[in-house]
Amino acid sequence: MSRSRIAFIASDAPLAIQAVSALSAAYGQHAPQDADVIVALGGDGFMLEALHNHMNLNVPIFGMHRGTVGFLMNKYEDTGLRERLAAAQEVTLHPLRMDAVASSGAKHSALAINEVSMLRQTRQAAKIRVSIDGRVRMNELICDGALVCTPAGSTAYNLSVHGPVLPIDSNILALTPIAPFRPRRWRGAILPHTASVHFEILERDKRPVSAVADRDEVRDVQSVTVSEDRKVKIRMLFDPEMNLGERILSEQFSGEDGTDLG
Repeated sequence: MSRSRIAFIASDAPLAIQAVSALSAAYGQHAPQDADVIVALGGDGFMLEALHNHMNLNVPIFGMHRGTVGFLMNKYEDTGLRERLAAAQEVTLHPLRMDAVASSGAKHSALAINEVSMLRQTRQAAKIRVSIDGRVRMNELICDGALVCTPAGSTAYNLSVHGPVLPIDSNILALTPIAPFRPRRWRGAILPHTASVHFEILERDKRPVSAVADRDEVRDVQSVTVSEDRKVKIRMLFDPEMNLGERILSEQFSGEDGTDLG
C-alpha cells in the first residue's frame, strides 16, 4: 500500500511546531482527507486528539514523539521517513461507545479510545450499581468512581488506579474501581470485549457523578452504558521495534521510573 502522500499535523508544543515545518518542507504536505498517512507530532494527549479528529477518514496515523508522554508515539527522526512508513506495522483498535443519560433526561453519546470513567463530583463517595449484559453483578459499589478501559488504554488511567494491563490483541476489557470503599477488597473484573457494562447512579441528588469518555464529559448522569463499537476502526502505525503489543507487555515488568526490572 502506498504511503507517499503525507499529512503532517502537530500540537502547539514548540518542538512539534518546529518539526512539522521541517518535515513538510522535506516531504511535502497534503490535507488529511487527501493523504495516505497522517503523521502526528506531539505527545500522547495530542495523539489521542488526532485519532478522535480523524477516525472517520480511515487513514492510518503514525505518531512521532515531540511532546511530553510518548507511550503511543514512535521516536522522532527527520530522515528516512518514507522508508519507515513503508515498513511500519499497522494496529487496528476499536473504541468504546459511551451512552449516557443525564439527570435531566438528555442523552449523550461519545467514543473513547482509552477509557470511560465514572467520577464523583462532590466530597461524598459515589454509589453505583453495576450490571453486565443485563445482569446485576454488583448491587452497590461505594467508591470515588469506576472505569472501563480498552487494551490500548489499560496502561493509562486504568494502570494508575491499579487496574490490570491488557495485551493489545486480547479481545478483553477491564472494569476497574477507583478508590473503592465497599466492597473494600474488590479490585475489578476482566470482561470479554463483547460485554455491555451498565452503570446506574444511586442517590444521585446527594452523590452526583460525571461520566467521561476520553475528552467528552457529561455531568450529573443517572445511567451510563459502555460497550465496544466494532463498527469504528482506528488505524495506528508503529515502527517494528516500537510494537505496541510488546510495549504494553513490557509495562508489566518496569519499575516506577519506567526502567526494566530485569
